[in-house]
Formats: sequence, C-alpha cells, structure tokens
Amino acid sequence: MDPELGLRDRLVRVGVELVRTDGSTALSLREIARRAGVSHGAPRRHFPTHRELLSAIAREGFRDLTARVTATLAGAPPGPRARVALLARDYARFAAEERGMFELMFRHDLLESGSLGLRDTSLPLFRLLVALVAEAQPDGAGSAQVRAGALWAGLHGVVQLWSWGSLALATGLEDPAPLLDATVAAHLGSGR
Repeated sequence: MDPELGLRDRLVRVGVELVRTDGSTALSLREIARRAGVSHGAPRRHFPTHRELLSAIAREGFRDLTARVTATLAGAPPGPRARVALLARDYARFAAEERGMFELMFRHDLLESGSLGLRDTSLPLFRLLVALVAEAQPDGAGSAQVRAGALWAGLHGVVQLWSWGSLALATGLEDPAPLLDATVAAHLGSGR
C-alpha cells in the first residue's frame, strides 16, 4: 500500500472521528495532524487548504447518510410519500446521532464543494428526493426539483431547530416525528 495514500485516508478517518466526538469547530489541521500522529505540516501534502480536508471529511458524512437512506428504502413500501417520510426520519436520526458531521456537511460556505467530489457525493441524495417527489405528485404544480428543494429546506429547518431545542420547547413534543410528518404532508399532501 502506498504510504502517502495511507496517510491521506488516516487524516480523513481522524477528522471523521474528531467531528463525531468534538464537533465541527474542533476540525483544525493542527489537531487532526496531532491525532493522526504526524507533523502539523503533513496534512498539507494531501490537502493544500483546510477547506479541502473539511470537504473530504464531509464527503464521508454524505456517504454515510446516503447509505442509511438507501438501506431503509430498500425494504420500504412502494408508495413514494411513505418513502419520503422514511427518508425524512433517517435524515432526522442522522442529524441527532451525528450532530457535528451533520453541521459540517451543510456548511458549503466552509467547504470546497467542487473539489474532491463533494457535489458528486451530496447530490445523489437530493436527486433521490426529487425523483420521489415527482413520483408522489406527477401532475403537481411546479417542478419536482423546486418542490423537493422546498421540502428539503423544511425538513432541514425542523431537524436544525429540533437539535437546538427550539421546537421541543415551542411545541412540547418529545419527538420530532409529528413535525417531520407535517412537513412532508405540507409539501406532498397526506395521500399515498
């Protein structure tokens, strides 16, 4: 195995673990290098900028989230609305379990989304949502991409406000599931 390739992978793995344990604000090149057992300059050979390393770490988060959703949908009922509801719950579960990673993944202001294939890793999940929305409302008003974007923004808002404690406080709910269901119903209706 190429030792340089091994170091690159190790830096990403250390970054993934660091974001899981300490959150996205802990992701400095110096700390990742320290935990990987290399000099603070070593990451620069593989990641000339901090953004490039953050992008590689975020890409792992998108892969994980996509794998979770794909596994859930593989055994899901055939109706597109039910499948969107399951996708929404996986999205919320991922956000709750992987808070630091979730935060990093959607900080495109911090990431080089055109580098290292981040767009190629993040867009398939959105395309899946677009396809499900189009299937759920084939004759609906507006494009499926716009409706899916609005639905995703609504789901993301619920998930983010839930993680901050705002929605639990405002609604008195102990679980975000009713809010996720209401968001899906608002965009797709309550039918199939």
